[in-house]
Amino acid sequence: MSRIWRAFGLQPHRSQTFKLSTDPYFVDKVHDVVGLYLDPPERALVFCVDEKSQIQALDRSQPVLPMMPGVPQRTTHDYVRAGTTTLFAALEVATGKVIGSLHRRHRAEEFKKFLVKLDKEVPAGLDVHLICDNYATHKTPAIKKWLLAHPRFHLHFTPTGSSWLNLVERWFAELTNKRIRRGVHRSVQALEKDIRNWIAAWNTPNPTSGRRPRTRSSNASPAI
Repeated sequence: MSRIWRAFGLQPHRSQTFKLSTDPYFVDKVHDVVGLYLDPPERALVFCVDEKSQIQALDRSQPVLPMMPGVPQRTTHDYVRAGTTTLFAALEVATGKVIGSLHRRHRAEEFKKFLVKLDKEVPAGLDVHLICDNYATHKTPAIKKWLLAHPRFHLHFTPTGSSWLNLVERWFAELTNKRIRRGVHRSVQALEKDIRNWIAAWNTPNPTSGRRPRTRSSNASPAI
């Protein structure tokens, strides 16, 4: 049997998953988002925005054993939970800079506070285009009212089930793999401090940890 598997390139022990979006406006939304990546508007900044919710502050039940020659780092399988936090993040497409904000809750109220922060940090005179997913907190009456009062902000929604189209998701993966997953955090405050340090390092030219894409002009196309 194994010879047959090898002859036909079959690997029955492996499996993969997939998801097809059922959004009736899938094509239009993809064109809208990709169009912002490839040909951003003049005098505007494009941000990929999302929330990384329920980030857990975890402390291993036993001290971490550091790696040694021929031996990988070892950790216990169990851990102690110390609480959670939520990171709201906006990845600027042109430069890779990240604007982040940490909150203990994940509601429209916190998203509105994040929009206020973006409004303060983005230079006046520039439009702000935000690529978001279809989470309910992005579409509440309070958010719509705020957007009407700040006409330079424009929200663009990815198709349902298509978070892969939002570049900030890739940045979240970097944060998880290089900072959070191997970290030991005995409190939420320690976790939040670690995340803030990671963002600061990411936004620093030639950082010692993390890697930020090279600076591009406002109309340059990102690598996607």
